[in-house]
Formats: sequence, structure tokens, C-alpha cells
Amino acid sequence: MAGPLTGLTVLELAGMGPGPFCAMMLADMGADVLRVQRPPAKPQQGRPNPVVGRGMRSIELDLKSEAGRLAVLRLVEKSDVLIEGFRPGVMERLGLGPDACLDRNPRLVYGRMTGWGQDGPLADLAGHDINYIALTGALAAIGTSDSGPIPPLNLVGDFGGGGMLLAFGIACGIIEAAKSGKGQVVDAAMTDGAALLMATTYGYYAVGSWQAERSSNLLDGAAHFYTTYRCADDKWVAVGAIEPQFYASLLQRMGLNQAEFEPQHDRRRWPEWKARLAQTFASRTRDEWCALMEGADACFTPVLDLREAPSHPHNTARNTFIHREGATQPAPAPRFSRTSPEIRPRATESMEAILAEFGFSHADIGQLSPAAS
Repeated sequence: MAGPLTGLTVLELAGMGPGPFCAMMLADMGADVLRVQRPPAKPQQGRPNPVVGRGMRSIELDLKSEAGRLAVLRLVEKSDVLIEGFRPGVMERLGLGPDACLDRNPRLVYGRMTGWGQDGPLADLAGHDINYIALTGALAAIGTSDSGPIPPLNLVGDFGGGGMLLAFGIACGIIEAAKSGKGQVVDAAMTDGAALLMATTYGYYAVGSWQAERSSNLLDGAAHFYTTYRCADDKWVAVGAIEPQFYASLLQRMGLNQAEFEPQHDRRRWPEWKARLAQTFASRTRDEWCALMEGADACFTPVLDLREAPSHPHNTARNTFIHREGATQPAPAPRFSRTSPEIRPRATESMEAILAEFGFSHADIGQLSPAAS
């Protein structure tokens, strides 16, 4: 069976980061995603990203030209979704804003991806993932009391709070449009998404079970049973033994007397116990600890890097990573029992063939790009 979004046509006005990631997620699920890229001012350097562009087709159009603008509107007429990641007002100035597009296709779900959102005091300012998560409380909560805030790559703002949020919003919009016959705008802001990802943390804070200070809470590395430790070979392990039975299993496999580490949630003694566990973990290599912990319900795992993770037995058993386009990459997720998605090979169709599929004549195509005529 094809993926659950087979039959859905998505038009992505190519951007960076979370917008293409959202488009990739939809393509992974079977949607036909057409990327509209601006003609490069100079030849591109290096290889294109083989992961984020997977399963998509692409064409080049100059959105600032009248011919390019009209071409996008014609593509909109036969699309279910449009994704754009420009600053607020840019699409309107190009004549491709929601009003113009929904006038051509009233069922269109118009997805907008920005850092600050379409309105608000910061809406027109530049920013990146680190800025968006800084404003939501997320960045302040990540790191140690000594290190200061540590950027969690760009996972929280760009991809979790941005791309995934937009993909969810688009899916909701498609379901609603199927019932109402009307499209709408999806305003996905990375600040909104990062704040939403902090829902549980804000809930704990509201009832007094979370402190605003870094490295002083159950899940932020303060607890000796929920943190990472360096081993003798300078590799790392992670432990998350929160529940009493898992805590007992961890200490037993480490050869430690549990009575000396009770009561488990006595926060005053966490620094002392953390130092003792650190000393113990430093006495063996990571692989030795993995062998000692094998089969134990101790919530213990090795900390694997990008070279190691794809070959871990659990990941290989589930095909969590796949090899496509000369690159090892994460497989589509989540999984479905009937409509299992498959990544399509990188598209080889010419711009002429793609536009002809959307009803453009040879003469129309010749007006758009000299290279395509």
C-alpha cells in the first residue's frame, strides 16, 4: 500500500530548515511534493542535502517575475497544500499571499512557517532557532548550573517546534477542508511550537514540582539517576532509572549498595551520589558497562554518535535508519499497519514534464525558463 497521504499534492516554495523538513515529512507519508526553487544566481556548490529533499520533485521559477508569479498561481489551482517560509508580508508583496492563492483554490491549506509568527512585536525581525527557544523558557532550562544554557542543536525550535508543528497543522487543515470544503491559513511559529513542547514542564512548574534554576530538577541532569556519565574510554552512557525498581536494578548491576543511596529522591544528597556514580562509571569502558547491563531493566543505554547509532542492534532490527541516495538517514516515521510509506527515488523528470503534468503548454514553459524551452 502507498503512504497515508498518497493523492495529496503539496507545493513548497523552497526555503531553509523547518519548511523543507515539514515538506519532507509529508513526502515521506506519500504526498506528491513539488519544490519551487528560485533560479540560482551562481552555480550551487557541494552536494544537495540527500535527506531533507528526499521523495520530492523540483522546478525553478523566478517568483519576482510576472510569468513566475502566474505560474505559481496555476500550480496552486491543482494543489492541496502550499508551504512558504518567508518573513511576514513577503508573499503578499509577491502577489502570492493567502488571499490571492485562496481565490484561485478555495480548498487550499496555506502553511506559513516563521520564527516569530505572522504578527507580534518581533514578527518582522530576523532570528534563528536559538533565539526562538530562548524566548519560550526552553533554552534556559537546558544545560548545567555551571555551563549556562546549552543549545540542543536546532531540534526544539526549527524541527520540533517548527517543521513538525506545521506538518501537524497542515494535516489538521486537510481534514477540516475535507469536511467544510474550505481551506485556510496555518500560522506555524517556532516560538509557539517551542512553548508547546514545554507544556509538561510548565505544568510541573505551576504545581511547584519544577524549579526555574537549571540543573536542579528530576529531568534536567541534576538527579544522579537521570543523567550521563563518562566512562574509562572517554565514551558516555545515559541512565534514566526514575522508578524504584529500575533504580534498584541500576545500582545492583553497578555493584553498589542500594541502602547507601536511599531515599532516592533526597535532593540534598544528589550531588554526592552523582559524584560516586561518576567515579564508578569511570572505572570501566562503555562497552564493558553495556555488557554488565545487558538484559537489565535499569534504563541504561550507551550514548551513540552519528557514526554508531545506525548500526545498533535495536535500530537495525527496526530499520530505524535506511541507506538512500548514498547516505544513511532516518527512515520515515511514524509507522502504519496498512498504508506503509516508502521513500520515492530522487525525481528525474524534467521541468517541462512536471509543468506539462500541471497543464502547462510548451509555449507556457518556454516563457518561464530559457533552459526549459
